[in-house]
Amino acid sequence: MPHEFPVSVYYEDTDMGGIVYHANYLRFIERARSAFVRAQGVDQNALRHRGVVFVVSRIEADFVAPAKFEDALVVRTQIVKQSPVRLVLQQMVFRDDLELFRARVTVVSMDMESGRPLRLPAELRALS
Repeated sequence: MPHEFPVSVYYEDTDMGGIVYHANYLRFIERARSAFVRAQGVDQNALRHRGVVFVVSRIEADFVAPAKFEDALVVRTQIVKQSPVRLVLQQMVFRDDLELFRARVTVVSMDMESGRPLRLPAELRALS
């Protein structure tokens, strides 16, 4: 079942035409990924203090339809594939039932000091 995260479109998110600027979709889905990880019981601050971070290694994105100023959006996030060190997530942005944006995002768990991949936290490995 996908995790849902609400997003309100503010004036600062739009271009001069009142349409959401394309790069801001990445901000929306980043917030949703953080909320998704938190909802799984993972404390990212505690991990960071232990030297573990999540890094986006790949994003494939499709812009389907425009979002506009003052739209109420929902970002749906779900795992589509995982390995011991990597999650592949499908993230979709909707206004009501209309899909506006979709991305396939690969996230890697990494040691901050060495820059090497690490095993995902147990809470995320258990999600298959």
